Amino acid sequence: MKRVVSVSLGSSVRDAVHEMRVLGEEIRLERRGTDGDVRRARELLTELDGQVDALGLGGVSLTLSAGRRKYPIREVVALASVVKRTPVVDGSGVKNSLEKALPEYLERRFGYRLAGLKALLVSGVDRWSLGEALEKAGCRLTIGDFVYALGLPWPLHSMRALERVAVVLLPLMCQLPLAWLYPLGKAQERAPREGFGRELIQEAQVVAGDFHYIRRHLPPNLAGKIVITNTVTAADREELARRGPVLLITTSPSFNGRSFATNVIEALIVAVAGRTGLTEEEYRAYAEALELTPDVRWLHPPARGEEAE
Repeated sequence: MKRVVSVSLGSSVRDAVHEMRVLGEEIRLERRGTDGDVRRARELLTELDGQVDALGLGGVSLTLSAGRRKYPIREVVALASVVKRTPVVDGSGVKNSLEKALPEYLERRFGYRLAGLKALLVSGVDRWSLGEALEKAGCRLTIGDFVYALGLPWPLHSMRALERVAVVLLPLMCQLPLAWLYPLGKAQERAPREGFGRELIQEAQVVAGDFHYIRRHLPPNLAGKIVITNTVTAADREELARRGPVLLITTSPSFNGRSFATNVIEALIVAVAGRTGLTEEEYRAYAEALELTPDVRWLHPPARGEEAE
């Protein structure tokens, strides 16, 4: 049996295990949260190095993007450096291939056209390819990096505008402690809060990006909205469903009611491929062979004729 483990700086409450058989092989997927404890994450990575087929870094990214420029996050690169033998990935390969193709997939498979819809991307520097794909699909884009990462009421409205700002700020921001940039550990489980971030979600027709940012700012009513995200548990689905008919789209399939993070899906693909450095086309080919198709479904009974499946 091949073993894929995601070591996450997120909450251990969201841990999960799933076993599957693909292409004639048994594979065990594990997500192990460390509640924001970087030292514990380092210990786990060291312990698992050479013992599993692929490792994922959860709750963090190795780099943030400004167009084609990539800026390494100092603390995450140092964390990943303890792994010497096992391939370690952060999900960027999946974000830059499978998420990039999502709008086209939705139109081809389900007839959903996003053109003209008001779309909110909660963080563009973490999901650059998705932002470009939404823009290319014709969405009226709002980008919330300042709002959700820094708590500043400064939304942007194009990936080009974000690029101009990001090339200036990211070299400095990537030196900051992780907890300043992203909710870690128990901070991921806090109740939704009011504020400008919630207002932007309320105004949007499409809400896309990291679920931890989205969850912290959920408005009471999400009726009719499209949510594009990942790392959604069964409890998260219930929370979304209570807020109205929500079309939830995760770029990875649902395993027993849970969609794993992009780092887990990338680690799965790398474990099957037996190597890193895959191209976008190779990621898509493996995803098709492994039947890692997006999960598209209504979380609340919609009106007649609105079903996604």
